[in-house]
Amino acid sequence: MTRILLAPDKFKGTLTAAQVCEHLRAGILQARPDVEVATAPVADGGDGLLDAATEVGYTDVQLTASDALGVPAPTRYVVHGTRAVVEMAEVCGLARLGDDRAPLEATSAGLGEAIAHALDRGAEEVLVGIGGSASTDGGAGMLVALGARLLDADGAPVGPGGGGLASLETVDLSGLHPRLAEVELVVACDVDNPLTGTKGAAAVYGPQKGATPDHVEQLDANLAHLADVVARTTGQDQRDAAGAGAAGGVGYAALALLGAALRPGVDVVLELTGFHDALPGSDLVVTGEGALDEQTLHGKAPAGVAAEAREAGIPVVAVAGAILLTPERLAEAGIVRAWAIADLATTPRESFERPGPLLEEVGRQLAALLP
Repeated sequence: MTRILLAPDKFKGTLTAAQVCEHLRAGILQARPDVEVATAPVADGGDGLLDAATEVGYTDVQLTASDALGVPAPTRYVVHGTRAVVEMAEVCGLARLGDDRAPLEATSAGLGEAIAHALDRGAEEVLVGIGGSASTDGGAGMLVALGARLLDADGAPVGPGGGGLASLETVDLSGLHPRLAEVELVVACDVDNPLTGTKGAAAVYGPQKGATPDHVEQLDANLAHLADVVARTTGQDQRDAAGAGAAGGVGYAALALLGAALRPGVDVVLELTGFHDALPGSDLVVTGEGALDEQTLHGKAPAGVAAEAREAGIPVVAVAGAILLTPERLAEAGIVRAWAIADLATTPRESFERPGPLLEEVGRQLAALLP
């Protein structure tokens, strides 16, 4: 019996990864009820990580934590046994702010609050997905929420966000949550940017968080100042480490001060969702996301799925809302064919308003090609 493994990411703004699987599966089985269809919805470490974990048995923990503007709001993380999975996008991400942007004041404090909550509940491993952040504070808010003190020359706490780092003089780690030394802290990180400079957190990602050129210059200088103070405190300088610039510098703080391990998000998620266990015995793998573009090829979930399947000698096809890559570029990533539901839509809006039926049609077309 032919076995197909469905391993898509979400179609952002329309369908979760699990819903993409449901519609593709329905279409495939309508055309070929004799085919075995397995599912392993994935994510890349940003928004959608919790949904992917929930699909494999993780359960929600509800809490109230600060959003990126410091406003307490209901949020969640997920747990399974002694492992907790926290998603920065869910707690204090950019998408939660709507049209609001506060490039100098936005904070990562909520992320630290969620991690602390998981530690207090007894987690022995904490996996943190840091995609989709709204802040460029070098992880300062997260550190303070976990018990660190960031003080100015008068011994007063510095202000929130990357803007507040200008007055930083002292980093006091004596009050860090005691369980941080006992747990395994893993950060799922999909970028290799350093903390500062032309490829750093402020320059590359600040503008999408509302930063003007003047803001970028100020934030970059403040992040460099943070790194100077931390280097003076710890005797080590991690500002140029790959991934230090992730999530506005949360990667830096996690690496330099929390002893975290930074791992590619897609690798972590493929392990989390059981993709590696589901892959053997498959005759075809189907992956995809909302848009297949150049970003897809740089650490996004479909590229990771395709790489793993290709290594196992299993062909990969993809489905997306839109495809902005040439067939040659897709082939380089190990994807032999791709469908865009936008090409099947009768109006430009249909692929956003009725993605499910269009995915089912893709499933039927795909099934028609099976031996």
